[in-house]
Amino acid sequence: MKKIAILGSTGSIGTQTLDLVQHSPEKFQVEAISAGYNSDLVIEQANQFRPKLVSVATKELAETVARQIPSNIKVLYGEAGLLEVAAATDADLLVSALVGSQGLRPTLAAIEAGKDIGLANKETLVSAGHIVTEAVARKGVALLPIDSEHSAIFQCLNGEKRSQIAQITITASGGSFRDRTREQLVGVTVEDALRHPNWSMGAKITIDSATMVNKGLEVMEAHWLFGLAYEDIKVLLHPESVIHSYVEFVDHSVIAQLGNPDMRVPIQYALTYPDRFSTPTTRLDLAAIGKLHFREMDYTRFPCLRMAFESGKQGGITPTVYNAANEIAVARFLKGDISFLQIEDIIEASLQKHESYANPTIEIIHEQDQWARSFAASIRF
Repeated sequence: MKKIAILGSTGSIGTQTLDLVQHSPEKFQVEAISAGYNSDLVIEQANQFRPKLVSVATKELAETVARQIPSNIKVLYGEAGLLEVAAATDADLLVSALVGSQGLRPTLAAIEAGKDIGLANKETLVSAGHIVTEAVARKGVALLPIDSEHSAIFQCLNGEKRSQIAQITITASGGSFRDRTREQLVGVTVEDALRHPNWSMGAKITIDSATMVNKGLEVMEAHWLFGLAYEDIKVLLHPESVIHSYVEFVDHSVIAQLGNPDMRVPIQYALTYPDRFSTPTTRLDLAAIGKLHFREMDYTRFPCLRMAFESGKQGGITPTVYNAANEIAVARFLKGDISFLQIEDIIEASLQKHESYANPTIEIIHEQDQWARSFAASIRF
C-alpha cells in the first residue's frame, strides 16, 4: 500500500486523485491533505479518507474544520500547514497540485524529506527549475510528472536513451478560443473563456489554456524535466486532445502516447509507477473518433506562448516574472477588472520592466515573484 499526501486536495487534480484512491482503496493510504478555503469539501474528504493531518488556509477555517472531523486528525493552517503536509508525515509520495507559485516551498520541503513527487504544479519548475532538479538529484527521489503532456513524454521515454531524442512535441488543444481570430477575442467574457471543449480543469488553468500560457508553462517545465534545449521543444495544435504528446528520435522514429482526455490516467501513472493498474476511465475508440487534426502553432495569434519561449531561453528570474504576472492578470480577468486580451499586455509589460538575475536563490525568486505581482496589479488601462 502506497502512502500519499496531497497539496490541493479540493482542486481538480486533488479531487481526481482521491477518486482514484476510492477506486483502489487497497492500494493507497491518504496520510495528509491540504486545501485552501473550501472547508465543506475538505471536511467531507477528511471524514471519508481519514488522513492523519489536514491543513487549510486560515486559523478560523482550521477551527471550523476541527469541530467537524475526528479528533485524532491534526488540523493546521497557512504555510506552516502546507509544509507539514508536504514533509512531516509517513507519506511515500507527495501529489503537488497547488495552483501557482505557492507550491514551491512545500514541494522542496518534501524533496528534502526524501518524498517522491507527483508534480502537477508547473510553477514549481518554472520558477525554480534549477533548484528543484538539483535537490531531486541530490536526494535521489523520483520526480513524476502528472500533467498529461509531460506524463505522455515520460511514458514515451521508458526504455529509451535521452541522448537519442531529436525533439519532443507538446500538443495543445487550443483552449476555449482556438477557432477565433484575435479580432474575435475583443469583448469575450469570463464565461466564454471557461468553456473548455475537452478538459475539466480549474478556472485559472482553463483561462491559461485559452491564452496558451498553460502551454508556455509546460514548455518551460519540459525543459527541466527532460533536460532539453528550447529549440528541441515544439508545440502543435491538436483539437481532439487524443495524442497527448510525442517524441521524435534521431532515426526519425516517433513514439506518441494516446488516450481520452481524462486526467485520472496520468495521475494514476504517477501514483503507481512503474506499474499500471485499471482505472475508472473509458477506453480510447479511434474508430469512433474517425479523424485527428493538427495545425501549426501561430505565435502571432498566441503571443503568450511566444513570450514563454523567450522567457525560458532568457532564463534566470524571467520565467518567475512571466508566471507571477500571469497569475495576477488571470485573477484580474476573472474579477472583471481587465479584458481577456489585456492578460497578455500585463505579462509583456512585466517582462519589459523586471530586473535581471542569472541564477536566483529562493529568496530572490520570492522577492521578484512579489515584485511582479505588485507591478501586474498596478497596471491600469
